[in-house]
Amino acid sequence: MKQWRYMILGLAGLMAAALFQPPAAFAVEPDEILADPVLEGRARELSKDLRCLVCRNESIDESNAELARDLRVLLRERLSAGDSDREAMDFIVDRYGEYVLLRPSASGANWLLWAAGPLMLLAALAIAAVYVRGRSRAPKAAEQGLSAEEQERLRKILED
Repeated sequence: MKQWRYMILGLAGLMAAALFQPPAAFAVEPDEILADPVLEGRARELSKDLRCLVCRNESIDESNAELARDLRVLLRERLSAGDSDREAMDFIVDRYGEYVLLRPSASGANWLLWAAGPLMLLAALAIAAVYVRGRSRAPKAAEQGLSAEEQERLRKILED
């Protein structure tokens, strides 16, 4: 009897997880889909590389935001007009800036952002190495015993 109970609970959990799963596949609405499957495939591939400007870390293909819909429609319009993949992406980047790309290029001013992480790590490791080396070379403080006054004071404190 307990086995059936666990199976039912497991099945209910799977159903709940399926119901509350974000509908990423349903973000592209039926009226946006192009009739030509080749163009639609190109649009889907390109839209995976474009950031939703509202949701920030979602592609426009996954986002239900109105601006993401506008970007999907714009991309499909450019592809339908005969633009190559590069021309369509360049048009959108020119219009919205490089921030719209989920994977910005590592050139120009972006090079500094790409290099900042590894450079900071190397700087931190160098500072840590200098610190540890300096600590190991520092002269050890000689341990001194208590003076006669300090021993007398300690004895009085311990007696109380």
